[in-house]
Amino acid sequence: MSGTSLDGIDLVYVKFHFDGVWNFEIIYSETVSYDSQWVETLKGLVSCSLEALKEIDFLYTNYLSLKIKYFINIHKIQDIDAICSHGHTALHQPQKGLTYQIGNMPHLAQLLEETVVCDFRVQDVALGGQGAPLVPIGDKLLFSEYDFCLNLGGFANISTEIGFERIAYDICPVNIVLNHYVKQLGFDYDDEGNIASTGTVNNELLKKLNNLEFYKAAYPKSLGLEWVDKNIFPLINSFQLDVKDILATFVEHIALQLALEINKKNDVSVLVTGGGVYNKYLVKRLQLYTKNNIVMPSKSIVEFKEALIFGFLGVLRLGNQVNCLKSVTGATKNHCSGKIFNFKK
Repeated sequence: MSGTSLDGIDLVYVKFHFDGVWNFEIIYSETVSYDSQWVETLKGLVSCSLEALKEIDFLYTNYLSLKIKYFINIHKIQDIDAICSHGHTALHQPQKGLTYQIGNMPHLAQLLEETVVCDFRVQDVALGGQGAPLVPIGDKLLFSEYDFCLNLGGFANISTEIGFERIAYDICPVNIVLNHYVKQLGFDYDDEGNIASTGTVNNELLKKLNNLEFYKAAYPKSLGLEWVDKNIFPLINSFQLDVKDILATFVEHIALQLALEINKKNDVSVLVTGGGVYNKYLVKRLQLYTKNNIVMPSKSIVEFKEALIFGFLGVLRLGNQVNCLKSVTGATKNHCSGKIFNFKK
């Protein structure tokens, strides 16, 4: 799994078992960081032509195979049923019927000499869905004891049961914005939110952020880097604030948007995962705005829940079981999504 925050490639070796309910065991897990060249390449994907994307796709697929091989070799993994890959989102404009994840080319199976299950989003968009989020099927079947599953990555997304349906949607940008501005100070991220905690909230900017049209839209809805480039960065930059004040203001914006969603139910548990969990200042601001129980799970779940669930999506695909929910994405039907590439000797 590779996300929009560009932390790196998340890899897990996981066993799934079904005995009436699904169970899992994460055996090995690791994040392989991108070098500076790949960070710059991936940041610029939204401005690439389709021809350029295809060339990057080929190179990224090769790169991904090397990192997966490294993970397999260093952990001496021998028992593999399939390698399930999300790839990296290059283009996501579901309203135009477009989504493109690089790193999902057929030759990945040949390079790895294993069955590969990948490219989970395209079919959903073709069926009129948002193609995202896809993790909620895992929330439903693997983490059903929690009322909300909230992930704080490049973007915040949430899933929950309403009636007898799983509902999920993106809430707001998180690390994709915070990391962008803290890099101006020479850091990859704001450690524990310490810089944000020293800033002053700009109430005018905060009000304009909270009034963006996306937040008024009903689910299903999803966000991409293109939306941030168009709606968030120009707005923030127009205020010409110090970085610490930008961070303080945007953390407040995130906390308020998250609280609006989790406060739709009372006296419930909220499983919080993703890199944003380590932003203690953000978590503190969120806890200020809610009385619900914020649950921080083990480190392996915090950091690797999405990689785990994309593995699970692959397992469901191999079993020809539903892994994409229309109640989540807005597609015309529940379906079994993903391409299977078999290694040909």
